[in-house]
Amino acid sequence: MKPLRLALTKGRLEQKTVDLFRQLGFDCSELEEKGRKLIIPIPGSGLEVVLAKAADVTTYVEYGACDLGIVGKDTILEQGGSFFEMADLGFGRCRFALAGPKDVDFYAGYNIKRIATKYPTVARRFFAGKTMDVDIIKIEGSVELAPLLGLADAIVDIVETGATLKENGLEIIEIIAELSARVIVNAASLKLRKQEIETLLEKIERVRGEK
Repeated sequence: MKPLRLALTKGRLEQKTVDLFRQLGFDCSELEEKGRKLIIPIPGSGLEVVLAKAADVTTYVEYGACDLGIVGKDTILEQGGSFFEMADLGFGRCRFALAGPKDVDFYAGYNIKRIATKYPTVARRFFAGKTMDVDIIKIEGSVELAPLLGLADAIVDIVETGATLKENGLEIIEIIAELSARVIVNAASLKLRKQEIETLLEKIERVRGEK
């Protein structure tokens, strides 16, 4: 039988996933010495790993190019997509937060607030939930710059320790969502390869429960 194809987010989640695979007893040598290879078999695991950017992981899983994927909840919330979110892996923890200049009441006044963010979908949904009209500006680089330059009243961004905010005179106004790495599964794969996928998820759950 062909291996289950797992799309894996490159970078930090990749490293944490390799650690998890090792705990599961998988041989990760090819994944650790991959060179420029983007599709890597994991011997003895029944898995084949596809390394991809976070936004592509959700696409590959949604369209069935991969059976399952490991991706941050931030990408799931921003990109959306048609797949099942099956497990919270507990690593890659951070938060979506609304942040702004220290000691400024963001909610004061009646003017339409301007929000800078890399995550316009998340920001739009958050303010829609508050029935607030906002002007959202998409920024690709350091969003902390926007309030400092007078471009925005606040930002919506991923926050880990809050140190970068503090260094730039910003503070958290409100937490929007808790984030971590998740396992997502293609809908058709969950039907056709249910037992294999559930067995893998059970193994992961067992290893995580032992920590």
